[in-house]
Amino acid sequence: MIALGKREERNQGTARNRPGKCTTPLNLTPLGSHSREVFENDLSQRSSGQLAQMRRYAFYGHLVEALEGFDKYGGWAIPFRDETGEQLVLKRPVVVERLKWRRSMCAEEWVYLRSRKARPGKVTMISAQQAAAYYDPEKSRAAYSSRDAYLADIVDFSRREVEELIRLGCTYIQIDAPQYAALLDPQMREGYRQRGNDPDKLIDHCIELDNAIIDGHPGVTFAIHICRGNNQSKFYAAGDYEPIARIFSQAHFQRFLLEYDDERSGGFEPLQHVPEDRSVVLGLVTTKKPRLESADELRRRIGEASRIVPLERLALSPQCGFASTMEGNRISFEDERRKLELVASVAREVWGSQ
Repeated sequence: MIALGKREERNQGTARNRPGKCTTPLNLTPLGSHSREVFENDLSQRSSGQLAQMRRYAFYGHLVEALEGFDKYGGWAIPFRDETGEQLVLKRPVVVERLKWRRSMCAEEWVYLRSRKARPGKVTMISAQQAAAYYDPEKSRAAYSSRDAYLADIVDFSRREVEELIRLGCTYIQIDAPQYAALLDPQMREGYRQRGNDPDKLIDHCIELDNAIIDGHPGVTFAIHICRGNNQSKFYAAGDYEPIARIFSQAHFQRFLLEYDDERSGGFEPLQHVPEDRSVVLGLVTTKKPRLESADELRRRIGEASRIVPLERLALSPQCGFASTMEGNRISFEDERRKLELVASVAREVWGSQ
């Protein structure tokens, strides 16, 4: 999700490459002609582009607004922070009634995009593990006696949505899963233990749920995106990927889009757990700050990662979106453009072009 011009216009860009081929999938929200012109007439001319769409008040908005039963801002508060110590609090949704199907989560977005794009598209949904955070033992109990009962409905609704998207011609679906960051952050893992939960068992259970959503769809590419929070240039978690690294081998995603823009993400060592038939998209370009990374810096870090995962199974992208929420990050439209152009340029240099 990348805010472009208007803050409500969001997308996420990824440059994915194979030997001898350069492609640039871009999640685009073409709410207005300006953002559509920028991507289809500018960036897509610079490299082969994939376009996908999202129009939501937050990255999880498709679920909360499509299913009846959520209190949009009634959930527990999560504190976000930056390096200076400045904080803000985000109130999450909470399920308060039995979930009912109000409308499709993403099909309307996809159909809108499909009629306007000239390139392959991608749609994003949230993981079951992300949705698990919207259950409160007190506020949700009248609707669902347990979190597991609630998640059974989430898996059912999400799988139905995946099936509908595929029926409509979508062949690339990304699952956004920033809540996994709570299970890699050392302090947050300890918090789970103090509340009587084993964070490692939670990881295993969430992998099972996500697999239940995506399994059984040959010919469709499923990706998962993991970051540590991205709200108005702030984050909520820190830590390397090792505590959750079994996601790479046990989850059935073909692509892993991973935040790697600063020291909070740790090193590339956990990538040794990625199977040989999967690819990794390195989120090396930050969307939180206007500073433009140097091409040399990106090439160097790609080289470091390629010592663990072969270059032909790597790709480059921004670390997350420029606007995971309606407010967007503290970065200008021109900064966003420059960063996306840098991603495309470095990708062509490293992997070549058609």
